[in-house]
Amino acid sequence: MSKALHASRPAIVLFAALITAACSQSQVESAETGTGHSPGSSAGLPVGHTDAGDKRAHIKGKATGQSCVDCHGAEGNAPIDASYPKLGGQYADYIAHALQAYRRGDRQHVLMTPQATDLSDQDIADLAAYFGSRSTQLRDLQGVK
Repeated sequence: MSKALHASRPAIVLFAALITAACSQSQVESAETGTGHSPGSSAGLPVGHTDAGDKRAHIKGKATGQSCVDCHGAEGNAPIDASYPKLGGQYADYIAHALQAYRRGDRQHVLMTPQATDLSDQDIADLAAYFGSRSTQLRDLQGVK
């Protein structure tokens, strides 16, 4: 290896560390101020706020007359029907993608499709943040025989 290349390694490492720190700081500032899009979201939504999501989860939808918690239960962990999913502790991105699909009509359910139709991007981000932040009762099938 040439001496010039070897000597430039610390500079490259320092440059990479500075870039990473700058990006991380802007993502933290974005999340704290609620501006921009969620830095870790694959759904392309604004930053979600759990307190707004909590309020939105209790608002009765015009299409069905139901709120999120009417069907999915308190904090998304007590659905009124065994076929309804538990939302508490679910990945926020999963919830966001599901609500976006219901809103677009790509995913169909007799209650969820009309319920999601009037949700804004911010509503979806807030609901995803709220339910994603709740304690979870979700279980996987790992170890089940």
